[in-house]
Amino acid sequence: MTEQIIEKIEKIEKKHEKKETLRDSIVLKVYRANRLAGEPGRYDSVEVPVQRWTTVLDALLHAKAYKDPSIAIRYSCRMASCGSCGMKINGIPRLACYTKVSEMEGSTITIEPLANFPHLRDLVTDFSQFFLHHRNMQPYVQNEHADIKDREKLSEFVQKPEDLDRFLQFSYCIKCGLCYSACPTVATDTKFPGPQALSQAYRYFIDNRDSAGKGRTNIVDDKHGIWRCHFAGSCSSVCPKGVDPALGIQLLRGHLLGFSKNEKKIADLQERLNKN
Repeated sequence: MTEQIIEKIEKIEKKHEKKETLRDSIVLKVYRANRLAGEPGRYDSVEVPVQRWTTVLDALLHAKAYKDPSIAIRYSCRMASCGSCGMKINGIPRLACYTKVSEMEGSTITIEPLANFPHLRDLVTDFSQFFLHHRNMQPYVQNEHADIKDREKLSEFVQKPEDLDRFLQFSYCIKCGLCYSACPTVATDTKFPGPQALSQAYRYFIDNRDSAGKGRTNIVDDKHGIWRCHFAGSCSSVCPKGVDPALGIQLLRGHLLGFSKNEKKIADLQERLNKN
């Protein structure tokens, strides 16, 4: 019986295993343009050596170091935590540091800046509007008891595992902008907050440490707000951290329409001794 289970698990793993294409080199077709200088867009092709573990970001940095130092690219952590290296890779918004060259088909990888963002130079885009939408959601816990008046005391909210589960997956968002780039509504309505901001609105709305429920729904209850989402689902399919923005938007819609009842009980605040 145990052997049969192991065989089934192995079959499932093989079915979902990503196919790898091993090669010695790859051609990067990189979009180039300096919008501030008024340069027209073009594509430059650069061939770089690769190995099995080479990521698209590794290949780009090799091209920048040894082929063309003028390539503009934004990156930081190289471990899919900061979200800085978002770009379109073969037409799909991805993190360059999280995408292996061996997982790409063909001998050429086309790399372009993220759509739905103002373009600055080469692969670099302007995130100002994106971050403004996020800030407009008031992404922080609002609770009058959270303000510690006595600095000599430490306080903490008492939260059950089921309370945490309601918003945990949405807290994994790294603000990489991939969902924003993939959203067809963002492409047609610049006032639409986008899937990242709306899912974060739900993240704080459902957090039982937060007591600003009605105020949060008022922010998104607008003709350019949550009702503009067409539920294409492309935002969830490109998220590198497993966040499901489309789910968050639909759950928040349920509360606005009265399908779901907000029965959360605001978490209690307990004091604990400061032993320091």
